This record gives sequence, structure tokens and C-alpha cells, in this order.
Amino acid sequence: MRYLPEFLDRGAQEQVLRDLRKAVAEAPLFTPVMPKTAKPFSVRMTNMGVLGWVSDKAGYRYQATHPATGLPWPAIPQSILAVWNRVSNHAQVPEACLVNFYGGDAKMGLHQDRDEEDFSAPVVSISLGDTALFRIGGTTRGGKTQSLKLASGDVLILEGPTRLAFHGIDRVIGGSSTLLKDGGRINLTLRRVTRP
Repeated sequence: MRYLPEFLDRGAQEQVLRDLRKAVAEAPLFTPVMPKTAKPFSVRMTNMGVLGWVSDKAGYRYQATHPATGLPWPAIPQSILAVWNRVSNHAQVPEACLVNFYGGDAKMGLHQDRDEEDFSAPVVSISLGDTALFRIGGTTRGGKTQSLKLASGDVLILEGPTRLAFHGIDRVIGGSSTLLKDGGRINLTLRRVTRP
């Protein structure tokens, strides 16, 4: 795992946010549900790129269209691709950028990113807005975990042995950033999905 605090300065964060607002106008945030139980996630999400990650009663998967609009996902903006190009050390461009919005008491339980075909590519995460308490463990459920505060502009890269590490967000610290007018946290997760 590589942790790059303050990787994006305030101006770069604001540019990413402007680009993100345009994408969300095309692909609105939606609330996914858990497979089988249909329990709603506490985060809202959308995607950018040729593929987007979705969850519903049928399961977890990547698909080329927004589940509500039926339209293709918008392209990943250059301001976000530039982060991948600077930190990923991977020849292929990301196919998916998952956008998670954490408001209020939203959190994300410990999970692995393993719905992709290609685990050789890293997972690159960009944090915007309020600081989150991030927790990461090993590649099997249970066992020791470590916590880290992810602030606005921080970048985290899961690669090599940590590519399949269990990780999650325990809580968001409200009022810790002024980037988002109404508060909350946005996490952008860039991934390769298919094998080259």
C-alpha cells in the first residue's frame, strides 16, 4: 500500500470537483442495494469510464450503462486520469472510476476489491471533502487491522500484496473540510477491470 498525503492541492481538488459535477449531471448518484437482502448501502454512488461497478439483487458486477438511466457512463475526466498516470506504474488506462459519496453517518464495511479480472493493476483511491477513518487488514477476513485518516487530496494505492486486502471506512469526520459546500466525503476509485 502506498499512501500519498496531500497529493492534490486545493486548486487540483477544485478542478476534479468541477469535472465530477459535470459527470454526475450525466450519471446521477444512486443508492445501490446488497445482493439477496436488497438492504440499501449507506453511500450513494455513480461511475465514470467504459465500465461501472453496480450492486443490486442480482449481485456485484461491472456494466457499461447506468442502472437508472440506461445510458453509458460518462468518460473519466483528464484531471482524474492524470492522478492514475502519475501514481499507478501501469501501462493500461483505468476502465472504471467508482464515485462513492459519504454523507451523514455513511460508512463502508470491510471488503475486498475482487470483481475485476485483472489483479495485476493497482486500485487508486482519491479522497475529497471530509476526512475519513480508513481501516485495512490482510487478504483474509479477520485478523489485525490498521487505521489511517484520509483527508481531502490524499491518494492511496493498493497494489502488490495489498491489492486484495480487506479495507473499509469506519466513519467520516464531519466538518473537517471546506471543499464540499454541504459537507460529506467523495471517494474516487480507479480500477482496471478486464485483462489487456
